[in-house]
Amino acid sequence: MDLKRFFRGPIIYILLGIGAIALAFSLLGNTGFQQITTQEGMKLLQGSTVDEVKIVDGEQRVDLTLSTDFDGNGTLVQFYYVEARADEVVAAVNDLSGAEYTDEVPQTNVFLSALGFILPFLLIGLLFWFLWSGMQGGGNRVMQFGKSKAKLVSKETPQVTFADVAGAEEAVEELHEIKEFLQDPSKFQAVGARIPKGVLLYGPPGTGKTLLARAVAGEAGVPFYSISGSDFVEMFVGVGASRVRDLFEQAKQNSPAIIFVDEIDAVGRHRGAGMGGGHDEREQTLNQLLVEMDGFDPKTNVILIAATNRPDILDPALLRPGRFDRQIGVDAPDLKGREKILTVHAAGKPMAQGVDLEVLARKTPGFTGADLANVLNEAALLTARSNAQLIDNRALDEAVDRVMAGPQRRTRVMKDKEKLITAYHEGGHALAAAAMRHTDPVTKVTILPRGRALGYTMVLPLEDKYSVTRNELLDQLTYAMGGRVAEEIVFHDPTTGASNDIEKATGIARKMVTEYGMSADIGAVKLGSSSGEVFLGRDMGHQRDYSEEIAEKVDLEVRKLIDQAHDEAWKVLNDNRDILDNLAKELLEKETLDHNQLADIFAEVKRLDERPLWLSSTDRPLSDLPPIEVPGKAAIDADAAEGAVESTPKRRAPRPRKNPGIATA
Repeated sequence: MDLKRFFRGPIIYILLGIGAIALAFSLLGNTGFQQITTQEGMKLLQGSTVDEVKIVDGEQRVDLTLSTDFDGNGTLVQFYYVEARADEVVAAVNDLSGAEYTDEVPQTNVFLSALGFILPFLLIGLLFWFLWSGMQGGGNRVMQFGKSKAKLVSKETPQVTFADVAGAEEAVEELHEIKEFLQDPSKFQAVGARIPKGVLLYGPPGTGKTLLARAVAGEAGVPFYSISGSDFVEMFVGVGASRVRDLFEQAKQNSPAIIFVDEIDAVGRHRGAGMGGGHDEREQTLNQLLVEMDGFDPKTNVILIAATNRPDILDPALLRPGRFDRQIGVDAPDLKGREKILTVHAAGKPMAQGVDLEVLARKTPGFTGADLANVLNEAALLTARSNAQLIDNRALDEAVDRVMAGPQRRTRVMKDKEKLITAYHEGGHALAAAAMRHTDPVTKVTILPRGRALGYTMVLPLEDKYSVTRNELLDQLTYAMGGRVAEEIVFHDPTTGASNDIEKATGIARKMVTEYGMSADIGAVKLGSSSGEVFLGRDMGHQRDYSEEIAEKVDLEVRKLIDQAHDEAWKVLNDNRDILDNLAKELLEKETLDHNQLADIFAEVKRLDERPLWLSSTDRPLSDLPPIEVPGKAAIDADAAEGAVESTPKRRAPRPRKNPGIATA
């Protein structure tokens, strides 16, 4: 129980008031007479110590004044009697000799009567007064539904500046302009420029959208109101719209100001997406937000910054120019960006002499800023756990593995048969990848359980990739099927461990046919519209936009691509069976193989022949001109790369990977 809240609340004051009134009644009703039993009173009336008697009618009470003290109760005593004994009491009083007696009819006390009448109203009024005071007070009190829950960032709050933001130079540059306008609007007004009313930051989770907004607050030096999109909507109709009005009113009174709405997709989804097309509370809140963003006073220097990782579900009216004039994408950082982010998060952490953050950045393609911060934090925790003083490469490598694949399962005991199957399964992935001509290097293979996997094979691009060729996708299909093919060749009895490999391979193959236009029979068309759940801001009732005949062709093309990958993996593993056996043997002995050990094992691998050049149609033959030479990959030490193709001989839930173009098993 919160005692501070209890003593500050109205209950304690109500109890004190009731106690005071009870004390007053007690004092007013106390006449100095001590109460005795009826039997003792009747004995006194029959004795000779009574000097004075008063019979109080209506209360059936007898007050006695005695000449001597009665059993320590003094000389003033009283007793009560029942109606049936009234005659007996009167007779005893009449028989007294030498004592005076009188009858009394009690008079109603005007003060007590008025107090008894007024007291309930006083208590009710006091309760309402406290409730009303709570309504006027803090934001968490009763009936504060219509007030904005935005938090005003004060000067005492630890400031984040643009110097704390790394890996998002373009976004920082755009937001610098917002800061400069708020500090010196005349510079822009002199050339007729109009600052954007709204800035939308969008991108995957963990890329630093909220951090950028906090940096604007730290740099601009103006009032900064922060609120989550979910804080607008409550169970009561009209509350969201009221909070929007209150928020913008506060910002206008303190302009120039910045309003930051995090996760705006909670309130800004497509309108008309509810069941039955109803006008729900969220839509009313969105309508009010649209009105406030339009505004009637162009001179009001209030800028709205919003963040979301689902820009596709936002209402088009919210994204039009005049509301969110500027939309800034905040994507996963590139190599240089990752290095800068690691440098920021490594500040204040004791790093060992041989740690190279550039090498660590190359090991983490596709990682977001939050992932990189987690890597360094995990490395620091592992260092403290081992009672070391400096964070070394071993801790950093383990931290990367933990973030990508989960913690190592040291307590999981595997039977020799399962270890053998896992070794050949992972060896099949690694060997198939090493024998392809358009795949990335294999940097690590292990049969140590980690997370939900019994083992995994790491294949990582040496550079950041933003597009993938058809041959690279076919290579991904081939080495994704390598684990399943190894089980078929070696044990003639495949396991369920390839279920996730098959799922990923099927997904890649279907996208090649329906999205990437990499099937000659289907052509360069996009099949199937993007769908969304009805409650995620999209309309219900998406239908397939192609015929049953085309659907059958799509299935056949997907099956053809999977069969081709299956055949290629079969050929590669059979051609290099001795290397597969040697790789499995090394894995059983050492459990984990790094890029140097793998390079020795794969030194004499027979690589798959180049595939025939692909034609999108026989009517479109290859050009007579030779293809332009593509620059070779940069000479980067494989020690600087680590990525993952997970696999396990046990069925497990699919785990999304961070690295583009990598199938998981």
